[in-house]
Amino acid sequence: MNQPLRNSGSTEHYDVVVIGAGVSGMYALHHLREMGLSVRVYDGASDVGGTWWYNRYPGARVDGPGSPFYCYTFSEELMQEWDWKETQSEQSAVLAYLEHVADRFDLRRDIQFETWVQDARYDEAAQRWTVETDTGVRASARFLICALGALSTANMPDIPGIHDFAGECYHTGQWPHEPVSFEGKRVAVIGTGSSGIQSIPEIAKEAAHMTVLQRTAQYAFPAGNRPITPEDMADARANWDGIRAKMHANVGGFPFDMHARAALDDTPEQREALYEELWQRGGFQFFLDLYNDIAVSEEANASLADFVRDKIREIVRDPKTAEKLMPDHFVMTKRPILDDGYFETFNRDNVTLVDLREDPIERFTATSVVTRTGEHPIDVLVLATGFDAISGSMLRLNPKGRGGMSLRERWQDRFHNYLGLTIAGFPNLFMIHGPGSPGVFYNMPLGAERQMDWIGKCMDHLREQELGAIEPSAESEEAWANEVSAIANVTLFPRTDSWWTGANVPGKPRGFSAYLGGSIYYQRISDLAAKDYEGFVFEKANRSGDTET
Repeated sequence: MNQPLRNSGSTEHYDVVVIGAGVSGMYALHHLREMGLSVRVYDGASDVGGTWWYNRYPGARVDGPGSPFYCYTFSEELMQEWDWKETQSEQSAVLAYLEHVADRFDLRRDIQFETWVQDARYDEAAQRWTVETDTGVRASARFLICALGALSTANMPDIPGIHDFAGECYHTGQWPHEPVSFEGKRVAVIGTGSSGIQSIPEIAKEAAHMTVLQRTAQYAFPAGNRPITPEDMADARANWDGIRAKMHANVGGFPFDMHARAALDDTPEQREALYEELWQRGGFQFFLDLYNDIAVSEEANASLADFVRDKIREIVRDPKTAEKLMPDHFVMTKRPILDDGYFETFNRDNVTLVDLREDPIERFTATSVVTRTGEHPIDVLVLATGFDAISGSMLRLNPKGRGGMSLRERWQDRFHNYLGLTIAGFPNLFMIHGPGSPGVFYNMPLGAERQMDWIGKCMDHLREQELGAIEPSAESEEAWANEVSAIANVTLFPRTDSWWTGANVPGKPRGFSAYLGGSIYYQRISDLAAKDYEGFVFEKANRSGDTET
């Protein structure tokens, strides 16, 4: 592997700087080292893991299609040697796996932890990126890879008096590493997205009293978590090549067959029977075994939404509480949530539900939260308020491209990009799981591998052609934005306010943020590469100090 060059000053020189040591950044480091490149990774955490290092809240688990397929696929040895214990692995198990990967491939020697990149600037004459960190390190690299995490920038609510609250306060995405005790305490939780719905049942078991401050009623589905037996692991290992091929072909990157039947092809009784079967089985495969028109047909969607509402009424004993828990948006158009006893929690005597649409928060005091109808004394406040998702981590970094233009300026009205990987005016910068890519709608470890493999081949292309820089044209960005929107607009997703559309962050540009073509995306980016990277603009390598276009 090439060794980094160090000049006599304070700047370290690498081929590539990677920001982020989560699932994506770890694979990027491994892949780039395999290419023979010198790499440095910076991460603000104390160890690897990204979102799995930070999100340690009670009940945190994989709530997508789970183990053993939420994993890296680049190494068969990893699959052979790592035993997963549950289908919906808890946070500590996923983090242990990532720590094992770091050990297995000796990744930590090229990662600088507890280091935040404070500035990243492109030098047009040198065709290199310079990054500066809060630890005083300055590094230069030809390529900058942003593996920042789609869900890593906490969304903190701006509520009058919230900073006056004198009790304990925790955001689920920034959870302490030390145990948090709720025993004998009055706890309020704001938010009922994934982290809220996972943590509320666990906290309620311990707290003296819990007040759930619900901003939006949610559809939640049984997690159906079960142990993975030795026989399950042996079967996955024996069939790994076929499973991996199936993952590549699947719209979400998981080894499951998609169904071609539409809900409206069946009778109401047949639909009810299928929904009941899937509900009893549980797990994310509920959505994968559904009819193919749930996300595109209002009538089909309503049939599933009504089924879930009826389930809530069955589970929650108090009719008034059950009605407060009734979602009023299209099902699946907010991030689908798997739960482990969420609705049953509202049958507990120590749990109160406050519907903030009817009874909004007016302010916090040092010891309470005050809503329009009264005051709720609390000792602990849990903010399950989610993230400035997908684009927020890039905007927090705010790199400066050509002419010193900042990303905040470039993205003021829309998240301009091409393929969800690149941005015009920011040469040699690549994003993993950026806006405009499948990102959170795809198996994220597999998606990171496939995007990084494409980035690596692009780097090889520049080297082989003696090119110095690559960036998309403005026209290709516009065409890509139109393609992303056109696919989304066929569905019901853009018609619901969600973090997918940016609606959870005041002032954020609105627009559906993900490419919904699934595995088609990877064929698309492969085809564009085969056409000499259609849609991109190149610069020749600048060896004389003048840039040639």
